[in-house]
Amino acid sequence: MDLAVFAGVVSTGLFAMSYLPMLVKAARTKDLSSYSLGNLAITNAGNLVHSVYVFALPFGPIWLLHGFYLVASALMLVWFLRYRAPSRAPSTTEVHVPAEPERVP
Repeated sequence: MDLAVFAGVVSTGLFAMSYLPMLVKAARTKDLSSYSLGNLAITNAGNLVHSVYVFALPFGPIWLLHGFYLVASALMLVWFLRYRAPSRAPSTTEVHVPAEPERVP
């Protein structure tokens, strides 16, 4: 194994390890409120386009790293859509009527 491939293997492991706490926390808490749909969608689109380049390269550590990014970003997008709080638009027919105060004799 030459130095470049060794560096690719080590960096792949380090990048994957840096993502794991985020994935574990998102899976455990189901709280993805700090993420935005736009960012997750762009990340997934970018990963799909980048796949054309990566998978044209000879098999190596970059395939594993990019495969990990594909799976991680797709999971985050799916979890975001699945676990987000349902948006509740206020109805125009709802009227808030405050309770009458108690009358003291």
